[in-house]
Amino acid sequence: MKTFSPTPKDIKREWYLVDASDKVLGRLASRIAHRLRGKHKPEFAPHMDNGDFIIVVNCEKIRVTGNKPARKIYYRHSGYVGGLKETSLEKVLATKPHLALMHAVKGMLPRNRLGRAMLKKLRIYAGPEHPHQAQVPTPLSF
Repeated sequence: MKTFSPTPKDIKREWYLVDASDKVLGRLASRIAHRLRGKHKPEFAPHMDNGDFIIVVNCEKIRVTGNKPARKIYYRHSGYVGGLKETSLEKVLATKPHLALMHAVKGMLPRNRLGRAMLKKLRIYAGPEHPHQAQVPTPLSF
């Protein structure tokens, strides 16, 4: 018996809707990354992008535990000398809550072309509304 290796025609992608209200940031991100990667499917192959599309709503109501809101810092650099900028998780959640979840999921995906393609299948919205009703997403609860 030969080992099954999926081809692009074998991939069947689904659309899922996740409500992030009162979910812990890291736990939700790991479950989303698992689905984006396609590891929940029996035909998973590490060299292919066979994951599903994920729509996350109510991202503004996400929770974090402990002292992370004040102590967790996101860094970015402008490229110039002395251009290191830092932002606390508290400020990120207050201004752009979708970036906190996007950053957490991105860190759990492969760091190559494949990971960037997987991240494009994630749609995050701060409120309860989303423009993807035509795809008829299946509600997914974690």
